[in-house]
Amino acid sequence: MTVVTDIPHAPATDPATPERTQLDAEQVARWRAQFLADPAAVRAMNAVTRTTIDEVALNRQRVVEVRRSMSHRLDDWEATNQQKSGRCWLFAALNLLRSDARRILHVKNFEFSQNHAMYWDKIERANYFLGDMIDLAGLAPDDRLVAFLLDQLMGDGGQWNMEVSIFARHGAVPKELMPETESSSNTARMNAALRTLLRRGGRTLRDAVADGHDAAELAQLKDRILADTHRILTIHLGVPPTEFEWQWNDDDNAFHRAGTFTPQSFLAEYTEIDLADYVCLVDDPRPEHPKGATLTVAHLGNVVGGDPVRYLNVDIDLMKQIAAQTIVAGEPVWFGCDVGPQMARADGLWSADLFDYAGVYGVDLATTKEQRVRYGESAMTHAMLFTGVDLDADGAPRRWRVENSWGTDKADKGFYTMDDSWFDEYMFEVVVRKDRLPAELRTALEAEPLVLDAWDPMGALA
Repeated sequence: MTVVTDIPHAPATDPATPERTQLDAEQVARWRAQFLADPAAVRAMNAVTRTTIDEVALNRQRVVEVRRSMSHRLDDWEATNQQKSGRCWLFAALNLLRSDARRILHVKNFEFSQNHAMYWDKIERANYFLGDMIDLAGLAPDDRLVAFLLDQLMGDGGQWNMEVSIFARHGAVPKELMPETESSSNTARMNAALRTLLRRGGRTLRDAVADGHDAAELAQLKDRILADTHRILTIHLGVPPTEFEWQWNDDDNAFHRAGTFTPQSFLAEYTEIDLADYVCLVDDPRPEHPKGATLTVAHLGNVVGGDPVRYLNVDIDLMKQIAAQTIVAGEPVWFGCDVGPQMARADGLWSADLFDYAGVYGVDLATTKEQRVRYGESAMTHAMLFTGVDLDADGAPRRWRVENSWGTDKADKGFYTMDDSWFDEYMFEVVVRKDRLPAELRTALEAEPLVLDAWDPMGALA
């Protein structure tokens, strides 16, 4: 066996750059002595080795100060639960749609089937991926773009425009008609099988292109791969309904029989929200992507010919203003954020200064939002729904109420509280009606978008 003891590295290009050096025992001994001579460091070690860092770093005063009451609150229903899946973006969108449906049906806790939405997203995404593999067949498998698409294949997450495409093409059904399965609530094994199938299929299609197969032959090959995809999905998730009779008892126990629907006609009948009227506002803090510009991300999508992913980059204060106006007008707001930092999960609380990790460690950890995005520290990771806002006497937001999709055993029965300071640092997207935008930004929506690389942080999937 050959043991590699030294891996060559690129030489420094700047003569002032020091050579790489190994750690030495004297250096480590000096650090150890300095640590043990620092009472604050020793106290921190004693605490953190016996309990979690979050318990030690938690700012108890902020927990008390961030009140849960709201000047404007919409929710009086139960929070949903995505279980062990990454379907938050679909849950958040269906929670927005059900705000209409529950009113029309007079059923407070009505839910659309999240399983149905995921089923169609998965098979549409498989078709989208295989098309990319044909189009990019001239690039090597280790080309950065091809490698990225192979690596990111068949995750559960998505973006706003992707779910608009799913609902436009496939509609939605009541949850009782396509209920949760073991795999819809715990997607890891299903996704692994789909990735294996589609990576194999991608290789087959790329080889066929290299061998000179024509378009008709490639289409036949792709159809066989998609048939296998359909088979695996249906085994895991069940058969989606194509037509069904709908009847229900409302919250006053009145019986209603409405007739026969397709998923598309059911969504149209029991929601009044026109998803084409909405736009995704983002806060991309990097100056090379100016405010007022539209953005898109290469190769990001699920439905071929569907709604393209498009963002409008705006100031964070405008995002707040329009989101608050929407809630005051009686409508929840879909949003995407970097959910983990400065979050007390059990308390259901976010605040920008909720945890003082730097104080516990005695180490400077300060970063700006731009720095976090640019260096891989922060991106959108989760989508939820704003269902309330607390405005001060001058109409400025102080905190926000959030419907999460993590069940009802945390926070206020699944509803969380976001301090407005957190909005500035970790919010990335809100979805609002286009007619709430200032006139100049409505015009900006018509401009050709800046196209970001497929791996850009703004392409992160919730």
